[in-house]
Amino acid sequence: MSGTYVLVIDVSEVTTIEVGALGTLEFDPRTYAYVGSAFGPGGFARIDRHRELARGDRDTRHWHVDYLLGHSRTTLEAAVRFPGADRECELATDLPGDPVDEFGASDCDCRAHLLAAPSRDAVREAVLEAGGELAVE
Repeated sequence: MSGTYVLVIDVSEVTTIEVGALGTLEFDPRTYAYVGSAFGPGGFARIDRHRELARGDRDTRHWHVDYLLGHSRTTLEAAVRFPGADRECELATDLPGDPVDEFGASDCDCRAHLLAAPSRDAVREAVLEAGGELAVE
């Protein structure tokens, strides 16, 4: 199964991370929402890959979000799926929060696909209201 997904990520304290070609970025302690596409090989298995990286069970980083998820001060709080829907850019624009410039948006014209969200609850409420479904492990 394929579609769009949103990862809800908490950063526990100020954290500086080298994010591939984006360089060094500083993340404030707060909740972030990452909007991704699962239309490539494996579809929503990409969410499982992100979970493995967040748990420390995988080391390889392919996407900007991998650098964030792979850091010890981050926690993957939730994943929300939008099966069969290509809504990546729409959600990255419409969800609550401030864009983290260029993060996750190297293959489109969006400002970013990572948002510094007002709160975990605000993101969860917004994605569920937009028609997403919680992806359980």
